Amino acid sequence: MTDTSTASAESVPLAPRAWPLLGHALPLLRDPLAFIMSLSGYREMVRVRLGPSSAVMICDPDLTRQVFLNDRTFDKGGPIYDRIREVIGDGLSTCAYPLHRRQRRLCQPSFHPTRLAGYGAVFARAAAAKAGSWRDGDVLDVTQEMMTLTTRATMETMFSGALPAETMQRCLADTAVIVSAFFRRMMTPALLRRLPTRQKRRYDDARTRLAATIAEIIAERRADPTDHADLLSTLVAAVDEESEDGRRQLNDAELADEALTFFLGGMETTAITLAWALHLLATNPDVQHRLKAETDRVLAGKKLDPAHLPSLGLASRVVTETLRLYPPAWMMTRVVREDAELGGVRFKGGSTIVLSPYLLHRRADLYDEPDRFDPDRWLDAQPDRATYIPFGAGARKCIGDQFALTEAILALTAIVERWELTPVGDQPFQPKVETSLSSRGLRLRLTERRPSGAGDAERSAAAPLSASVQPSTQPGAAACPVKHGK
Repeated sequence: MTDTSTASAESVPLAPRAWPLLGHALPLLRDPLAFIMSLSGYREMVRVRLGPSSAVMICDPDLTRQVFLNDRTFDKGGPIYDRIREVIGDGLSTCAYPLHRRQRRLCQPSFHPTRLAGYGAVFARAAAAKAGSWRDGDVLDVTQEMMTLTTRATMETMFSGALPAETMQRCLADTAVIVSAFFRRMMTPALLRRLPTRQKRRYDDARTRLAATIAEIIAERRADPTDHADLLSTLVAAVDEESEDGRRQLNDAELADEALTFFLGGMETTAITLAWALHLLATNPDVQHRLKAETDRVLAGKKLDPAHLPSLGLASRVVTETLRLYPPAWMMTRVVREDAELGGVRFKGGSTIVLSPYLLHRRADLYDEPDRFDPDRWLDAQPDRATYIPFGAGARKCIGDQFALTEAILALTAIVERWELTPVGDQPFQPKVETSLSSRGLRLRLTERRPSGAGDAERSAAAPLSASVQPSTQPGAAACPVKHGK
């Protein structure tokens, strides 16, 4: 029963700079991150308009968590997921609540912790091969190189081997076209999205080719019942023992949707996270030097292996901090499926809610010096489940979070073991805002490292931090980087 003492969603304050007819579409397109951060002063929620439609952005971490945990009422939907569904259909990351529980049960065995060691071996091998392909003095297109790395690793974990070079290059190119079009298509009215422009034709062609490639691989696998001990074999063999409608396995269309979901998710988001991590290391050489010392100490001349993961503490913290500063899913949307109350506000069924990990991760009342890259803020603190949400939360939390973290930590270690990275030029590099916080266009210079002695590594690891990453030493400063009593 609806609480009549609550306010309606229309009473939520409207964000400034709304244009007639267009609403906030222009500031969102011009500088979406600046617009999102301009809303951080609204401690609970604020209303934004896109054309004639409005949505409510949730700015409070506790309310955000309520939305994540109640996925029956606050379901996946809205303009972001409408555009993603154009490519991957009703995969696990986009399907509506009625489909999600069954699909989660069928996909869960593919990401069981016992499989991570096997996946990790693939990641370590692919990262070492990629790092070994570069030359001293090279200037890397970092995002392209990381996309190639994660594509090879993803294809091997999914399909027991890399694609032929020509097919892989086509997949990379098609993925780049699709991803770069997402955000603009999300902000474009439906009528304009249907116009037969050159950009739309490129987008449609890329989408068709990528789907055809995945469908061809699936058809070959269906014809060959051999267990290839890869992710696709697990999906093909998965059985839902709790099925109530007799649909105990994924059909071909569902299998294609899941394969596309994991292919794009495993490739694009991890590649972007790695690119941002390398950028942050290049612009914070003191952290990079310490990470190299850790790598030398842990590997001690041995080949990188998933068994090294527990000892790679700084590498893990670098990835954690990278995901705080540059969460790939910087904005998410939900659709209210039935009338509901949230934070004292009544929402009608069909309303759209917006969530932003980027906003929460950079709120000054939640994180000390939130714009500063400080991996050591995680030395004595675990990420708070309400204020640190790069993978979402609740039943819809990314099923491949440990898969992505394992790949990123191992790849970062393999690269830093061999190479020093420095910026090209002196201009700050800014994200290209698409569906994710793209690092497209990032370039870094490589310098081959000389092996350091064990004593050097130990001294470097024990050296005090520079001012750029020095934790607070003021009396009474909390060890936890997340502020409480917000």
